[in-house]
Amino acid sequence: MMLRKNLALKLFITVIAASLLVGCNKTRDYKNSSRATGWKMNAKEGGFQYDPKYKEQQTGPGLVFVEGGTFTMGRVQDDPMHDWNNSPNQQHVQSFYMDETEVTNLMYLEYLDWLKKVFPPTDENYRKIYEGAVPDTLVWRNRLGFNEVMTNNYLRHPAYAEYPVVGVSWIQAVEFSNWRTDRVNEMVLETEGITARNARYDVEPGETFSTETYLNAPTLTYGGNDSITRGGKKSESIAKRSTDSTNLYVGRQDGLLMPSYRLPTEAEWEYAALGLVGLRNYNVYRGKKKYPWEGQYTRSGKRRSRGDQLANFKQGDGDYGGIAGWSDDGADITAQVKSYEPNDFGLYDMAGNVAEWVADVYRPIVDDEFNDFNYYRGNVYTKNAIGEDGKVKVVTMDSIIYDTLSNGKIIARNLPGEILQVPVDENETYLRTNFSESDNRDYRDGDKRSSRYYQSFADDESESGDGANRMYNSPIQKVYADSTGTLDRQYDKSSNRTTLVDNEVRVYKGGSWRDRDYWLDPAQRRYFPQDMATDYIGFRCAMSRVGSKSKKGKRPRN
Repeated sequence: MMLRKNLALKLFITVIAASLLVGCNKTRDYKNSSRATGWKMNAKEGGFQYDPKYKEQQTGPGLVFVEGGTFTMGRVQDDPMHDWNNSPNQQHVQSFYMDETEVTNLMYLEYLDWLKKVFPPTDENYRKIYEGAVPDTLVWRNRLGFNEVMTNNYLRHPAYAEYPVVGVSWIQAVEFSNWRTDRVNEMVLETEGITARNARYDVEPGETFSTETYLNAPTLTYGGNDSITRGGKKSESIAKRSTDSTNLYVGRQDGLLMPSYRLPTEAEWEYAALGLVGLRNYNVYRGKKKYPWEGQYTRSGKRRSRGDQLANFKQGDGDYGGIAGWSDDGADITAQVKSYEPNDFGLYDMAGNVAEWVADVYRPIVDDEFNDFNYYRGNVYTKNAIGEDGKVKVVTMDSIIYDTLSNGKIIARNLPGEILQVPVDENETYLRTNFSESDNRDYRDGDKRSSRYYQSFADDESESGDGANRMYNSPIQKVYADSTGTLDRQYDKSSNRTTLVDNEVRVYKGGSWRDRDYWLDPAQRRYFPQDMATDYIGFRCAMSRVGSKSKKGKRPRN
């Protein structure tokens, strides 16, 4: 009898202890202590610092959220062009953000105004920085057309302020995106009181703010100056330390700074244009959607707007807008942004108005056999340059890298204040299985690994320029600039060239005001040299999402 009582008592104690332990585990949230060690977080004594209040990534200026998913990329309708460059394939893209409209003239003029103030073009040392960023307004000229009004007014006249910017090359679009990243994050730090108010207006040309410089070497931000002088008096520190007890600079672990603005990949752009989020139709999910809107036609079927065009495009020969007094699309050239209804992601003009640059290098085939997740061709991996003192090298006025493009235009590929980038080397690639070199634009498409019996298409290595590594036999135009700025243009006069495709051509997507409705299909793809511009190609920016796939990490209901 006594034995049974003891066993019962032990069982009772065990159950109570287990209940207490479970209850303790349920209430422990690890917000202020480590799940790994139990140590206190964010302690004044030196505990690990992290922000337990972080919820999710904030939406950057101008952006809308695009929840990722799977879709059929490529041709899903008839292919009268028979290009065979967009065969259907299943792809998945992660969630990201995208500009709700194309980048407008007003947005780009803000960029030019900043460059003019920080790097005055009247100073010979800075002139090429500004001139290299100015759009090519001569793209509007036509030998048998009178378009001088656009040549002189389209970029700068307030009547066109909210129209999409054109005449911008792919390279210029990338540089704008880099500038936008730094200006947005600079404002974030100022708003949070991390940097001095209006510090962005009180910097020298070699002391501009760079996000990557702040994150990797914060003491070198704004040229390494801790204070500025206004009206003969020293003002507060430009690169002020954060106000917490640890006296540390803001880092990635704080979740305060935005990821980079960039051009969207081709897969992201096509996925976003389709706007599948608002549909629950199996055929559409499997790739039967032709336009960013629902339906197979370019005219509205709704009662109140029946017959109205849903995008700005060329209706036919000599018909860019319709009959006067009853215009089909309300525009003859480009149209003001938001002139048409957005798609289900809230994105405007994903068909028509202007075609848009995307990040990818063009190839006729999308290599879905190698990768079907966040597909992108164009990776060139770099790393921060490190000096002999062990510190990162920050670009100065004497170390700006200028590129002379094939059309003779000279542009700056980095600005003072940024960290100098160099190709990754064996220190990063040794024994890796996921990449083995810096430049991967040719991967599985012409490099030595692509074919066991690969041979160069060029007659010899001297003609090809880069020998057996060159896959496509495209023209090679060479332009050199001497110390006085005089250009030596060497034209490729070879009659053996067979293609215009090489590593310097980029994909552009979507139809434009100059295109027929065939090109409004988001699946269609074309290419253009990355250093050239037209009057019908613009761009919009994207930003990667970090963290959960959906907003606030909520899973869809069953």
